[in-house]
Amino acid sequence: MSTATARRRPATVADLIASLGDVPLSRVRLDPPPGQATEADLLRLLAAKDGLYELVDGTLVEKAMGWKESLLATWIAHQLLKFLEGNDLGGVTGPDGTLRLRRRLVRLPDVAFVRWENVPPDDELPQIPDLAPDLAVEVFSPSNTAREMARKRREYFGAGTTLVWQVYLKTKTVEVYTSPGRFRTLGLTDTLDGGDVLPGFRLSLAELFADRGGKKRGTGRRKPKN
Repeated sequence: MSTATARRRPATVADLIASLGDVPLSRVRLDPPPGQATEADLLRLLAAKDGLYELVDGTLVEKAMGWKESLLATWIAHQLLKFLEGNDLGGVTGPDGTLRLRRRLVRLPDVAFVRWENVPPDDELPQIPDLAPDLAVEVFSPSNTAREMARKRREYFGAGTTLVWQVYLKTKTVEVYTSPGRFRTLGLTDTLDGGDVLPGFRLSLAELFADRGGKKRGTGRRKPKN
């Protein structure tokens, strides 16, 4: 069976939402209509800073990321960049870094690491490159679903990814995946490492989930409510 045949267009809204991993309806964009969106539509929204979206089989799905989750993802990216200062193995992108995993499927991992040998020269690098992250980091947000994340993992590994970190702020745990369904769970007493993807990288989860600047919060002005 061909890939095109296997991915039949959903017949109902319920079928569409199920195919996307049971994401909330509020995250599915109706303009362009589901199934008809293109990469040009995605780039237009990103350029207009009209939210962050992923293109999933022709449907634009808003990325779910709250302030706390964004803070954590940025800190992880910072730690990776610090490590790479002395180990120039590849590049790190944030949640606006578009990656085409296959036709009509563009994902934006919260954090992605790609080894330099897998990155085309600058003059051959389009806005949406055909790149699978060697490491994909997804910080679980309140409007994410388990089925949505399972679909993402299948797509990442199917495209060539070898390591996925799924980070849970609420439980202060990290699931380390080496295949779509094979993982180990790390807690606050454990240390996250880069494995074969980032040899020598280590980060304790106690440091990862530390309360940064907690005592200083609440001293600034709040935006007045209308």
